[in-house]
Amino acid sequence: MTTVLDNRALNRALLARQMLDRRHTGPAVDAVRHLIGLQAQEPHEPYVGLWSRLDGFEPAELVELLESRQVVRTLLMRRTIHLVTAEDCLELRELHQPMLEARVRAVLRRDLEGVDLGELAAAGLPHFARTPSLLSEVGRAVGERWPEVPARVLGDALSSYVPLVQVPPRGVWGKSAPARNTTIEAWLGRPVPPAGTADDLVLRYLRAFGPAASADIRAWSGLSGLRESIKRLRPQLRSFRDQRGRELLDVLDGPLPDPDQPVPPRFLPAFDNVVLGFDDRSRVIDHAYRGHSVEGARFLLVDGRVAGRWTLTGDTLRVLLFHPVDVDPVVAEAEELLAWHGVDGRTVIDVRE
Repeated sequence: MTTVLDNRALNRALLARQMLDRRHTGPAVDAVRHLIGLQAQEPHEPYVGLWSRLDGFEPAELVELLESRQVVRTLLMRRTIHLVTAEDCLELRELHQPMLEARVRAVLRRDLEGVDLGELAAAGLPHFARTPSLLSEVGRAVGERWPEVPARVLGDALSSYVPLVQVPPRGVWGKSAPARNTTIEAWLGRPVPPAGTADDLVLRYLRAFGPAASADIRAWSGLSGLRESIKRLRPQLRSFRDQRGRELLDVLDGPLPDPDQPVPPRFLPAFDNVVLGFDDRSRVIDHAYRGHSVEGARFLLVDGRVAGRWTLTGDTLRVLLFHPVDVDPVVAEAEELLAWHGVDGRTVIDVRE
């Protein structure tokens, strides 16, 4: 008989695999690799994500990784900006390329009517390879071929059709900089290799997010056509069921902690994949709160689940709780976060009525 895992069991497995059950030791680059990147639409959010997961993490460590090109900012999963290792950037880009192109066509179909997108990519690539540039700059540079299409639209299409990375100082702690892009090959000194299968990505997802349904893997990655990979991987996987009766896949050695294991409060950055990485997010967030993630809320986890959202403005860290909780551990963690930011501030906690 197949074991059924309830949401609490899945929650504790998720926290352990996402390095949120406790602060872990080790280099930041290893954490980025294990997590298969961190969401990075907001340039500084990955720093908070690593602080919440790593003991003694300091921003300078990630800055050095960015400036030495060991990690990069690039479009990957779900056509969103992720901070990933250089190796993952190279290995995963072509696998995601069809999805990136399909999504930009779906979003910009009317605006791009009459534009040969292969021709657009060929025209734009040399500009990015020559010098890091804004998407709109290159859109204008090639725009005379398509004078009726706004430069921002051409630039948006180029962001998916040309394999690009955003270069520092974008994403450097304490700095504000525009998103200048160059080609992956120019930045990393290696061409993007042809796409392999999704097999390894599926296994890595399960190690970092599992147990999970195939729909969860699709929702996180944006990729379709995973059925063949899952079929090939069956001998390397175990199977569970969730409370809805869905099959959950997992690696054979994936940790399944005691569902009653206590866990500390954690302040998450905006768009953290611990919330976004599933089709069914009920293991970590109540359906009533799910809409906040679309707004880019920074969530607070209490007992492993989303219990509120937080902001840091000036010297004030404000927490809006969605329901009453024991605030003492939350305040203690908030004070640690303020200290890490170098702010001698205060914590304000409100409870939504």
